[in-house]
Amino acid sequence: MTEKKRMPDRIFIDTNILIYFVGDDSEKRELSESIIFSDSIKVLSTQVINEFLNVSYKKSITTENELASLINDFTSNFEVNLIYNHTIHNAINLKSKYKYSYYDTLMLASAIENDCEILYTEDMQHNQIIEDKLTIINPFA
Repeated sequence: MTEKKRMPDRIFIDTNILIYFVGDDSEKRELSESIIFSDSIKVLSTQVINEFLNVSYKKSITTENELASLINDFTSNFEVNLIYNHTIHNAINLKSKYKYSYYDTLMLASAIENDCEILYTEDMQHNQIIEDKLTIINPFA
C-alpha cells in the first residue's frame, strides 16, 4: 500500500504561485491550484498581495473586477501577515546570512514568523532549509 504524502500544516505562498493560478500556463496553473486548494493553512503577507496586484496590473492578467474578487477570496481564505518593524529587522538579518534579495528575505521572515513549514516559490533555492524551520519548495522544479 502506498502512503499518501501529508501536506504541511502551514504553508506560505509566494506571488508567482498566485500569478500562475490565474495565468494561461495550464501545467503551472494546475500545480498552483493543488497548493491553493490543499488542506494546509495558507499564509500570505501584505507584500505578496501587493506584488500580485502590481504584476496583475502591469501585465493586464485579469480585469479590475476579477482582480478585486480574487483579492477578496485570497484575504478571506488565507491568513494574511502584516509587515511590522520586527519583520523588517528579521529580513535584514536573513539577507546577510542567506544572500537573497531584501524582498525575498522579507518573505522568508514573514513565513518564519507565521510558523510555516514550507514556502512555495520558484524564485529561491529548491529544498533549501532556512533557520532549521522553513523549507523552500519550487513546485515547478
